Amino acid sequence: MSSAVYIVGLGVISSIGNNVEEHMAAFEREEAGMGEISKLDTIHKGELPVAEVKLTNDELIALTGLPENSSRTSLLSSVAAKQALDDAAIPALEQLRVGFVSANTVGGMDQSEDFFVDFLADNNKGKLRHVHEHECGSITEIVASQLGIHDIVTTISTACSSSANAIFYGARLIKNDLADVVIAGGADSLTKFTLNGFNTLMILDKEFCKPFDENRAGLNLGEGAGYLVLVSEKVKRSLKKEAYCILSGYNNSNDAFHQTASSPDGTGSFMAMKGALAKAGLQPADISYINLHGTGTPNNDSAEGTAIKRVFDPYYPPMSSTKSYTGHTLGASGGIEAVFSVMAIKNQIIYPNLRFSTPISDMPFAPVTSFLKNQPVKHVLSNSFGFGGNCTSLIFSVA
Repeated sequence: MSSAVYIVGLGVISSIGNNVEEHMAAFEREEAGMGEISKLDTIHKGELPVAEVKLTNDELIALTGLPENSSRTSLLSSVAAKQALDDAAIPALEQLRVGFVSANTVGGMDQSEDFFVDFLADNNKGKLRHVHEHECGSITEIVASQLGIHDIVTTISTACSSSANAIFYGARLIKNDLADVVIAGGADSLTKFTLNGFNTLMILDKEFCKPFDENRAGLNLGEGAGYLVLVSEKVKRSLKKEAYCILSGYNNSNDAFHQTASSPDGTGSFMAMKGALAKAGLQPADISYINLHGTGTPNNDSAEGTAIKRVFDPYYPPMSSTKSYTGHTLGASGGIEAVFSVMAIKNQIIYPNLRFSTPISDMPFAPVTSFLKNQPVKHVLSNSFGFGGNCTSLIFSVA
């Protein structure tokens, strides 16, 4: 098996930018992407803040070249995946074994919702082409076809850990010599179903979210896409550019505690972080920065914090939740935050946790609250924890 999996390409789109450069500028300006709902047709307009991608579907269609009836999820996926592949600039790609491992949780649900508005009013109305992308796998197939990838195409949908799982599955394909190159990550768009569902769970904040704050009240939903290009050592040697870093550790664990809540003692989170550290051959003291899952809900932040205390006590690295910028992008969050983690190593930076003011009373640490430059960032731990106790941690390290 190959000795290392290298990250050589990045692509991202979210509420704070349409590419990597725009995201880095927004981080430095400490400019969040939340605001009033403007693009989603919902009764919650003016009531619940969300973090929408600023481009309309028509603008995304013009940018991607996908058909007019494309779902917003496939449009976001296409933008970020193509950015990542272009950034990698791999010569003679058609001669290599290439995989596309993509994650999402809503599929083309936005199109299905549009269909049912007309269909429920009159069962003879509604355009069936609006439902043919409904299931999650169709999004992956559409974008893979657009990218010309046919060797390995697969979809992962494990709630909010989805695209983190896609990334480490891609790494396993390379390590086991089943692929030379894998574009891995995920996408999700805002839908009425998602917004209504999370609102029913009573975990949405009516103000901008405050991850890891004692007075946190819930999360803000977001949308976007993030992808990495993973390559083998052999492919890396053929490139003119330097690799960003390596994916040194990864682990998925499941505590099976509850359908929608984390275990109070953070069992799944603890196992995921410990497993990733073991895979990377690192000690907790080696971690330079933790990109927290940090949704802003009372349950999640308490459980993740408890797990961090179990793993890292008494020495805690700098940490923050970038969801304070992008909102919680659900199945896309692991991919988007993987891009942020890689850029933290490349640029030697640590991101601030916006709107934090009061430490959680029983936690012996607090997140970073300002944008930090010239930091010695060698190893970044990125957490993505999903419903059902599906918990994944990734570790990115200097190549």
